[in-house]
Amino acid sequence: MDQLPQIDAVTSAIGKLAERLHSVGAESCSTEQAYGRVLSEPLLADRDSPAIDVSAMDGYAIRLSDLKGEALPVAAIAAAGSAPKSLPHGAAIQIFTGAAVPPEADCVIRREDTIELPGQVKIEILIESLYSGLNIRRRGENSKAGDLVLPQGTILNAPSMGAVATFGRAKVMVQRRVRVVVLNTGDELANIGEEVKPWQIRDSNGPLLETWLRQMPWIDFVCRKHVGDTLELVESAIETHLANADAILLTGGVSMGDTDFVPEAIARLGGQVAFHRLPIRPGRPVLGASLHGKLLLGLPGNPVSVAVTSRVIGLPLLRKLAGITPIEEPLKRCLLSEADDKALSLVWFRLVKIDHSSNVKLIGSQGSGDLVSLSLSDGFVEVPAGEGGNGPWPVRWWS
Repeated sequence: MDQLPQIDAVTSAIGKLAERLHSVGAESCSTEQAYGRVLSEPLLADRDSPAIDVSAMDGYAIRLSDLKGEALPVAAIAAAGSAPKSLPHGAAIQIFTGAAVPPEADCVIRREDTIELPGQVKIEILIESLYSGLNIRRRGENSKAGDLVLPQGTILNAPSMGAVATFGRAKVMVQRRVRVVVLNTGDELANIGEEVKPWQIRDSNGPLLETWLRQMPWIDFVCRKHVGDTLELVESAIETHLANADAILLTGGVSMGDTDFVPEAIARLGGQVAFHRLPIRPGRPVLGASLHGKLLLGLPGNPVSVAVTSRVIGLPLLRKLAGITPIEEPLKRCLLSEADDKALSLVWFRLVKIDHSSNVKLIGSQGSGDLVSLSLSDGFVEVPAGEGGNGPWPVRWWS
């Protein structure tokens, strides 16, 4: 296992493991199915935008030299979607927003700055305030043909889908979805609906991770499985599922107990461990490894630890596999409306909730196994080692 620098150990751990991961391949996708997918090549403008000079207002296209204080005859009407009209000398053309501007016109006068007469229009604005290009969106002012519109690695959200459509792509090249398997280890686990003994617990980590992963359109959630606490079962499950997955997220089995077999199972399969145990709370036992360029991420067994480490560590590594750039999402910072001065010698992820007045407050928690506090939270703040108070601290929301 590589030694990590003490400064910003979490970022260093993510970066070290990300270097070993291979992004998934590309495939062609129809535009109708491309929402949420990741561009595998840049999107370039296929033509100028706008492709022709167009009107920015409803009004009248004119030549400035024709303005002599008299009403101008209206020669034609220019509507959006029609070829440019020709503007005769001494006349105006009524024009609507988005319509092609006649090549002879200097500017467009807003309709509200005119008096409309039968077959004529009179300009009711100081001529001295008019200038060439007024209320005209010039050809190519947004972008020129061949310009970069969206870089490779962009997640196609609603605005970017508008760009894909604008620049004429019936199909786009996108990254294949990242195939992810969740393995929940532990003899103590019972599935939903099963009879649960007092010494057992219901599996909450599986549904938590599955729900989170299914929210990301660039992920193909393969399955989640329960694995018993033996080295052979853990090793076999990893080997079997890694054949059809790009990433495996495991919960439990990464600490120092006699039945924590995940590290040994990964080693026996030839996996390279990039980090094991980080200076964070909750989630200190987290383990990150790679095998044949694929991700093996061992998350601690407690649900708060799973929720936090999957976001902080799992998400950027999954983004690397998906070809998303950058792999780290930009974080906003927030002030806590009510804070204490508690501090730890490691990075502390503290659950928070937003109240009806949009104040961000800490949630009292009984530790990394407190599912009630987790379910009431809206996210968590990242408090650096040795610091306390109200921040502002980086914040990550569950949704």
